[in-house]
Amino acid sequence: MGAGTVVSKYSIGVDFGTLSGRAVLVNVSSGAEVAESVYEYSHGSMDETLPDGTKLPPDFALQDPADYIRTLEKTVPEVIASAGIDPNDVIGLGIDFTACTILPVDESGLPLCYRSDLASNPHAWVKLWKHHAAQDEANQLNAIAESRGEQFLSRYGGKISSEWFFPKVWQVLDEAPDVYEQTDRFVEAADWVIMQLTGQERRNSCTAGYKAMWSKQEGYPSKEFFRALDPRLENVVEEKMSTDIYPQGAKAGTLTEAMAKKLGLSPMVAVAVANVDAHVSVPAATITEPGKILAIMGTSTCHCLISDQQMKVEGMCGVVEDGILPGYYGYEAGQAAVGDIFAWFVDSYVSPHYHDEAKKRGLSIHQLLEKKASALRPGESGLLALDWWNGNRSTLVDADLSGLLLGMNLTTKPEEIYRALIEATAFGTRTIIEAFRDSGVPVNEFYACGGLPEKNALLMQIYADVIDMEIKVSYSSQTPALGAAMFGAVAAGEEAGGYSSITEAAKRMARLKDTTFKPVPENVLVYDRIYAEYKKLYDYFGRGENNVMKRLREIRSQVR
Repeated sequence: MGAGTVVSKYSIGVDFGTLSGRAVLVNVSSGAEVAESVYEYSHGSMDETLPDGTKLPPDFALQDPADYIRTLEKTVPEVIASAGIDPNDVIGLGIDFTACTILPVDESGLPLCYRSDLASNPHAWVKLWKHHAAQDEANQLNAIAESRGEQFLSRYGGKISSEWFFPKVWQVLDEAPDVYEQTDRFVEAADWVIMQLTGQERRNSCTAGYKAMWSKQEGYPSKEFFRALDPRLENVVEEKMSTDIYPQGAKAGTLTEAMAKKLGLSPMVAVAVANVDAHVSVPAATITEPGKILAIMGTSTCHCLISDQQMKVEGMCGVVEDGILPGYYGYEAGQAAVGDIFAWFVDSYVSPHYHDEAKKRGLSIHQLLEKKASALRPGESGLLALDWWNGNRSTLVDADLSGLLLGMNLTTKPEEIYRALIEATAFGTRTIIEAFRDSGVPVNEFYACGGLPEKNALLMQIYADVIDMEIKVSYSSQTPALGAAMFGAVAAGEEAGGYSSITEAAKRMARLKDTTFKPVPENVLVYDRIYAEYKKLYDYFGRGENNVMKRLREIRSQVR
């Protein structure tokens, strides 16, 4: 920090999640989280209808960009008021976002969904990260890229996901060419929020690198490649995007006068270039060197680690130079559903008398199931699941895959299924770790953060047993927001009381919990046996030997 600082300085981190946005006010010198505030999105994740009642096709997942502005307007003033600090002592602001989450805007940056003539068109809205309706486009993109020998594929484990930028843009062109024509540019929601805060378009290198096939050395794929996809896409980068990319930790600008007034802050507050929720968590979990993987565990899970080598890893979401921390190659992998699977089961398939028991005991239904499942030994239920309720992100990169539960009988209890679902997600994480190791990328330590490590000790112990590694947990319950605040402090710089680099910020602002989760040797042995069966199912249903899951989806689409 700058010498001579007497008055405490603060930075604000705003984490834009799947269903809500949250802000934390952080003391820059200590990393103490002084106040936090949460805003539940008014429209959440729209996967059935638009706000006007328009029905959505299968696999759509949309959001309302107005919820992002409402998040800022509610949470930022609330953390200032709650802490009772002088707003002038706030020196920085950073944001993180789910990705790839994109929207079409006009020349002024106005989302097309705000226009009355397009409000009923799903393609005019924000496409959330888990929008999987562009799988056909992703399949075509991958086939064409492979046939052309496109080198960029190697940076993404051999496949581009339907969750990413260009499949989603291509879907708009395919299904709503009028929306495509009226779009001045497609932009990540993270970068759109920065535009609202600063009045400047500052596209971040993290989403560009991991989600839009951009690299620091080569830029975007060639015009020839895009023309091979569709002649109308030949100039998509020049016509609908920007080649002006900014690195993580850079200063995007300062607050506009209007936004400063709305948020109750000084217009001199430095705003950091946007970041991805998973990636921004890495330094906030104390990780600043290779060999340490971080699992950001919530509705889905992202796995991030850094390395001094660039290697091809099956099914990774990307490897980007300086993508997570400067000076390293940043790797990302992930699971498309984790907490979402548990929520699906609890909300839809747990007997009413379990809910009654939970209420009588003063527990949530998840807490009750955790207690009951904790009494079970590994392998006792005879159940095994594939954790593909929202497709498979890594290592198969296939949104058309679906969940499977094997071994049920007439005595199977809800807690047994609950535990089997947890185990399945742990097996999915082990598959990712082994893919990194098999490709020559070391994974020596395991760290976790997010909602699940905070809430479910059984889950964390199962993970430790399945992966046979000690798990260290980030101290912060809002690790992404803390990371965003750290980058806000870096954007402010030493002169304003912040930091010169994210590594320096991590030394002062990040820490871990004292409690860790260590593998139990006898559990490890049992899970090794069950994992071997998981891998057989994984390969059988996931690598083309039996495409029954895809055939069922095709039948569903035809009869709907």
